[in-house]
Amino acid sequence: MTQTVFIDGAAGTTGLEIAERLAGRSEFTLLRLDEARRKEAAARREALNEADFVILCLPDDAAREAAAMIDNDRTRVIDASTAHRVAPGWVYGLPEVSGHDAVAAAMRVSNPGCYSTGFIALVAPLVRAGLLPADWPYSCNAVSGYSGGGKALIERFEADRDIAWRGYALALGHKHVPEMQARCGLAVAPLFSPAVIPAHRGMVVEVPLPLGAMPGAATPDALRAALAEYYAGSPIVGMGEAPADGEMLLRASDGGSDRLDLFVFANGDGSQARLVARLDNLGKGASGACVQNLNIMAGLPETAGLRL
Repeated sequence: MTQTVFIDGAAGTTGLEIAERLAGRSEFTLLRLDEARRKEAAARREALNEADFVILCLPDDAAREAAAMIDNDRTRVIDASTAHRVAPGWVYGLPEVSGHDAVAAAMRVSNPGCYSTGFIALVAPLVRAGLLPADWPYSCNAVSGYSGGGKALIERFEADRDIAWRGYALALGHKHVPEMQARCGLAVAPLFSPAVIPAHRGMVVEVPLPLGAMPGAATPDALRAALAEYYAGSPIVGMGEAPADGEMLLRASDGGSDRLDLFVFANGDGSQARLVARLDNLGKGASGACVQNLNIMAGLPETAGLRL
């Protein structure tokens, strides 16, 4: 049976890419509001309550407002904003870590942040397995394509070709940190250093590990083997092939992908390691993850419509 989907915020980057992944699929019918009605509260409320599934691609406050407009017990919600990622009653939409069954049964799913997806996918399984300590002060360095910043940042980068690197969240208050800490079960919030580069899409997330100084930390080989075993059954997340030349590149010409590739690099004596995640900030970091969660919630193959 065809199920209806309403994307609230369909004109934004994430919403547009979700619609592209759903285009031509017979399992879903998109409910759309024309430009004149898109910002009318009554029209939005009607669409929010009519749909089988609602995907919120909105700023945080608007996402909370939209979720509150749903007054039936039938419509299921995926929120792509930060608003509900650590909120009670919402299932965290990283099924590889939260559990596919939990996502499948959920009425409310919070889609993970793009940076958070890489960090959590690397750290959470290793902390759970006791291979990394939960009370270590982790740091995380990451770079992303500018499309993750929405229309304003896209316009800024495309208008000013002289921008080579944009570091931000310098006051250490990035909105992804709470979910990174909570979903990995960490005693200390990670020190997160994000930056944007002059590429439309793509992302690398790195967690440096001074293993020789970390009480109870496993060896690099054990970390690599644990991650490989943990994601062995996933069609979306897995271990990447280590580059033979010792370099990892993000190219401005790279197309979209909904995969998430993980790596463990180490020095010769195993006293230091670098956990690295490579993903598309608009793919597994946003729109692809929304569609994966939608598939799971609708009882469909999780890879349907994805770019793998």
